Amino acid sequence: MSDGEDYEEEEELNLANSDVVTKYKAAAEITNGALALVISECKPGASVVDLCSMGDAHLEKEIEKVFNKPTKEGAIEKGIAFPTCVSINNVCGHFSPMETDETVVREGDVVKIDLGCHIDGWVSAAAHTVVAQEDASKPVTGRAADVVAAARDAFQLALRTIRPGKSTTAASDSFGQVAESYDCQMLDGVLTHVQKRFVLDGNKVVLNKPTAENRAEDAEFEENEVYAIDVIVSTGEGKPRVVDEKQTTVYKRALDREYNLKMKASRALFSEINRKFPALPFTLRAIEDKRTAKLGLVECVNHELLHEYPVLHEKPGELVAQFKSTVLLMPNGSDQLSSFPIAQQLDTGDKKVTDPEIVQLMAQPVRKAKRKGGKKSKKKASQPMES
Repeated sequence: MSDGEDYEEEEELNLANSDVVTKYKAAAEITNGALALVISECKPGASVVDLCSMGDAHLEKEIEKVFNKPTKEGAIEKGIAFPTCVSINNVCGHFSPMETDETVVREGDVVKIDLGCHIDGWVSAAAHTVVAQEDASKPVTGRAADVVAAARDAFQLALRTIRPGKSTTAASDSFGQVAESYDCQMLDGVLTHVQKRFVLDGNKVVLNKPTAENRAEDAEFEENEVYAIDVIVSTGEGKPRVVDEKQTTVYKRALDREYNLKMKASRALFSEINRKFPALPFTLRAIEDKRTAKLGLVECVNHELLHEYPVLHEKPGELVAQFKSTVLLMPNGSDQLSSFPIAQQLDTGDKKVTDPEIVQLMAQPVRKAKRKGGKKSKKKASQPMES
């Protein structure tokens, strides 16, 4: 897609179009395969940069296999929509390091894996949290169990509050209460965005941790909308911060900004970005000439031609967990495109969600029961992720 093209002109396309749904689900199959691969290799001793490269390579390989028949508009665009990030313990997200990084996964680490791909601009994004253990059958205990359980349950609640006809500001009213059931906090500044074609961060949002000073504009969820439900929970205060700006490697082209770059290296970098990543996030690992990228990046960022995805940290010693999935608000209920059971047993002691209204809400099915021959189908309703 050419630089500066107006992506909003395609907004009339939505889930009412069966081709759009097909492309979302095809993208989800690839996203889920990459996520499953990285999860399977997320063991003590694994290199984080190797895990990130593995996830991206799988996405690229599988994307090449699908939707190759040209349409009347030309070839269908497809590719990585969010590069693989592997963030450990108090690192909240966006950690996708360069090849020289030596970070490794250690026994007991709480590891968040975040990635996504798109077909024709329709994005499937997903994130999952695992606790790295040599013995996967061993129960997860302590604060690691608490934070993963809190994020799991808050995500399951979000699936049931982000529904057509409901309020975007009311959707997150009980997220904090769920987190506090495990002595945890929702992470400040995390947004669940409406998704559109080639757009990850649409204007309609759910603020996962609203405060008196930080609130989102109220709106109503509508049928045929798509949301990337993103839940991040911390054992600490939930106030992330940037520790080292040099850790940032994930960027996105700012489509509303223009500037005549002065440096040759900057122009070369920006040209490659426009050619390969015109609208969605990318990692600097994917840039062909790393030296040129390093030289040209500063001017591009200083003139706001790129949006940064900084690596955020909680306080040392705290733990952070994340679950995310693209969710389609279909006429027959919500269609969660990515769902991975928590394979490890979480031993949270006596900590659990006890509020009767929240427990009742979380027990509701995500999709409406199908009718067959005038009678309700006996198909089992969607259940919360196993613990």
